[in-house]
Amino acid sequence: MKAKELADRIAAAAADKKARDILLLNMAELSPVTDYFMICSAQSSTQVRAIADNIEDKLAEAGVLPAHKEGYTEGSWILMDYGDCVAHIFREGERDFYNLEQLWADAPSESYQEGTEA
Repeated sequence: MKAKELADRIAAAAADKKARDILLLNMAELSPVTDYFMICSAQSSTQVRAIADNIEDKLAEAGVLPAHKEGYTEGSWILMDYGDCVAHIFREGERDFYNLEQLWADAPSESYQEGTEA
């Protein structure tokens, strides 16, 4: 699966659980670690976990498992490392505080719109 397709599938799985403000950052030229960040927001820790669970379930159906996952217990910021794409699922206040979009402002970005996945 190509990096963009992976990022789109992760974003689609997040959208299934009503994630807000889904953003894809193209990190290919800026990071040797990953090609994409998928960043999204949720209103509660319960929703953050539900989004992470859905991403994991949907990608497992395609035979893709995360190399690493952290933050699940706290539920304020879950990071899921899928190699070519790293998913960042934030509770709204944490997303504002950490502001990854500003930190990686040089990365080309696109808002995810449902129905646009590859």
